[in-house]
Amino acid sequence: MANEKILDLANKISRVKRGSKMEIKPEYPEYKILEPIVTDDMADVAMCLELRQPQSAAEVAVKCGKSVEETAKLLWELAVAGASLVQEIDGVDKYWLEIWVPGHMEMIVNNKENVKKYPQLAEAFDAYGKRRGPLTAGNFPVGFGPMRVIPIETAIDGATKKASYEEVSGYLNAAHRFSVSDCSCRTSREAMGEGCGHLKEDMCIQMDHAAEYYIRTGRGREITREEAFEIIKKAEENGLVHSIPNTDGPGKTHAICNCCGCGCFAYRLAGMWNNPDMMRSNYVATVDTEKCVACGECVETCPPNALKLGQKLCSTTPEKKKKRETPYNNEWGPDKWNYEYRTNKKVVLDSGTSPCKAECPAHIGIQGYIKLASQGKYKEALELIKHENPFPAICGRICPRKCESACTRGDIDDPIAIDDIKKFIAEQDLNAETRYVPKKRHDYGKPIAIVGAGPAGLSCAFYLAIDGYKVTVFEKQKALGGMMTLGIPSYRLEKDVVNAEIDVLRDLGVEFKTGVEVGKDVTLKELREQGFKAFYLAIGAQAGRKLNIEGEDAEGVITGVDFLRDVNLGDKTKLDGRTIVIGGGNVAIDVARTAVRVGSSEVSMFCLESREQMPALQEEIDEALEEGIVIDNSWGPKRVVVENGKVVGVEFKKCLSVFDENGRFSPKFDEAQTKIVETDNVLISVGQAMDWGKLLEGSKVKLNPNNTIIADMTTFQTDEADIFAGGDAVIGPKFAIDAIALGKEGAISIHRFVQNGQSLVFGRIKRDYKAFDKENILIEGYDTTPRQRTEHVPGEKSKETFHDLRGTLTEEQVKKETERCLGCGAVVVDEFMCLGCGSCTTKCKFDAIKLVRKYDSAGAELSQMKPAVVKYMIKRKLRLAMLKPFKKVKAAFTRA
Repeated sequence: MANEKILDLANKISRVKRGSKMEIKPEYPEYKILEPIVTDDMADVAMCLELRQPQSAAEVAVKCGKSVEETAKLLWELAVAGASLVQEIDGVDKYWLEIWVPGHMEMIVNNKENVKKYPQLAEAFDAYGKRRGPLTAGNFPVGFGPMRVIPIETAIDGATKKASYEEVSGYLNAAHRFSVSDCSCRTSREAMGEGCGHLKEDMCIQMDHAAEYYIRTGRGREITREEAFEIIKKAEENGLVHSIPNTDGPGKTHAICNCCGCGCFAYRLAGMWNNPDMMRSNYVATVDTEKCVACGECVETCPPNALKLGQKLCSTTPEKKKKRETPYNNEWGPDKWNYEYRTNKKVVLDSGTSPCKAECPAHIGIQGYIKLASQGKYKEALELIKHENPFPAICGRICPRKCESACTRGDIDDPIAIDDIKKFIAEQDLNAETRYVPKKRHDYGKPIAIVGAGPAGLSCAFYLAIDGYKVTVFEKQKALGGMMTLGIPSYRLEKDVVNAEIDVLRDLGVEFKTGVEVGKDVTLKELREQGFKAFYLAIGAQAGRKLNIEGEDAEGVITGVDFLRDVNLGDKTKLDGRTIVIGGGNVAIDVARTAVRVGSSEVSMFCLESREQMPALQEEIDEALEEGIVIDNSWGPKRVVVENGKVVGVEFKKCLSVFDENGRFSPKFDEAQTKIVETDNVLISVGQAMDWGKLLEGSKVKLNPNNTIIADMTTFQTDEADIFAGGDAVIGPKFAIDAIALGKEGAISIHRFVQNGQSLVFGRIKRDYKAFDKENILIEGYDTTPRQRTEHVPGEKSKETFHDLRGTLTEEQVKKETERCLGCGAVVVDEFMCLGCGSCTTKCKFDAIKLVRKYDSAGAELSQMKPAVVKYMIKRKLRLAMLKPFKKVKAAFTRA
């Protein structure tokens, strides 16, 4: 049964009468947020307070008929609870009521003890926004919402800068006392288990009377002006933006919030109800398309999702631009809202963007680092790459170059030498004096265990370390790097390159434990007991697959993966006689070329596929042929011929086809057409498999039929809540860059998992970049400069050594090559959705995006807001009424 006194107070704060149309009812959040924290006596006293009219205990005591002492006690309890404010004025504490938001809702939730004790407080704050938000859509003029975005100062174009009320520094320099508190919106999200990964601590700055209130009631801690500026700076570095309570009058406020679009309830007005006027600044972002390189950094940081990647090149048949519907000229109901705004953020227009970024598994800003390299800004280029890929020097040597296969320039002559440019840039990482070590963003400190020191595990460790987690990587081998070290020969990837980039992780504080097999030497349970809060399993596909044919257990027959590991570890340095390699993929090529280098007198490869169907990259096939390796296509092994327990040959049968009419692997053979090939060694390289050992014993983790881990493909969480997985262990054998991309996603999930109340999906960006249709692109005015290439190393020379003899482009070549880039993509701004926060400008390294003034509203003090809003609402209703007949006619024509 509802408490009538609490209902009376809820209606009083809401400034509505009981029994009226707007009456607050027991099921409303305004009642629910007061009900558990306000007693009847407290409500009696609160009913004697007024909106923004400070009164002393003595003045209130007269009205409520209680003693001054009891009244003072109850008033203080109201202030501590957040149901009133208090400020010492002329040596006397005075109390008053505020509006709900910004006001009592935030103050109530910021009582840390109460919000833990009564979860309904957080739920009521959330529900209040959901109840009131739809009513505001289209009905508030710019600058008159209760909260307002204040642009990042460096984002404002100097020519359009106009008033100090649009500068954060103006507010901080005008104030005399400061405090910092948890963000109330994120506190609520956390209490409901709906956090977005942006944590609540030390986010919101209060000033003067608000600072006094927060300090005295234990909601915040006192800070200096200098500390306030540092908090602002850190917020901007982490992609957060500023907003202020907007009811104190032009140029005045009592707080500065550092908000994210995925957690803030004020930003929800723009995100969920597509109603940005409620909190926008006077500015909007504009993009200089000529300068923009579609790196995507601004897109992923934009709070209201107003920026998306599109194309810079013209289309042969341009898509007709749809007119943007706005609340100004339309009824704005549920059909216009975006309920899933926290999970459906789009990063690219439907028409697509640069193919290189879209096709890269890690979606690196390729166009961006090419432009930086063209300007000689190699350190900045390396930094941009490492936002998505911690190992550019490694990938510059072994990447499958999906970006180059998709490159638009390749449709004209040759694709841009993207990988060679990246390799040149990443040479800095090989020198301790010039390598890029990211600045730590946070210092969270919680211990995380990574199992497996391959590309996925190391990538996960890198991004967790940047957030200040205490990361320990466990590796059962004596060397770090996983297949990058043990599965890729040194002539393709020198081990000092791998070690140099791993050293960056050491600089970030990552600890490595080699020769430790988790499951055998220490269990997951024991690691939990040691304090590890989460686990990332990235053991890779380190085992070779067998053929299940007669004789394959004979002496002289081993898997290619085991062979490469032995060679890389120095355990096998000699291979005598003739060698047959069975398989046609990239690993099989590595196995064959390694066999040549360890002394095999004759190396032949046999595979099911025709030369055109071979899964190995053409470049690697060519290199193998140059080194004298013979490739016999369309033959499958029937049995291994054995004498006295040792291999002496392999019998093959002719493969007629590898795939069925649906493209599925289904080889067909001519059993009558066979041949026996004599050999001394057989290296089987027909795929890789997972070897879990005892790692998963006692866990709830489940495996697929192919022995990969079953994990959610967005969060990479397994069936055991604190265990995440990535790389080949989840997706099967792929390339290093695929594993690296998954490592970053794993780090995102683990950060959210180990922090209280964070969701693994809310506010998470789905990086579903897609390429534009190259058939619909008009290419004009390109240069005819040929692709720059390093000097070719002949096979006769390369096969004599394990050293990587491939060169690196010269700086002059890099300059020429970067000029060949067509600059396919650019950012597109939805000006209606843009809030003018300026976060985008902090991420742009190209001076391609800035804020320009579009509106001219200084706002108003609370008492002046209602008349302005009512006037605006009436005008809008009249406009909609006038437009209605025209829209009916238009709809009729459309149907016809």
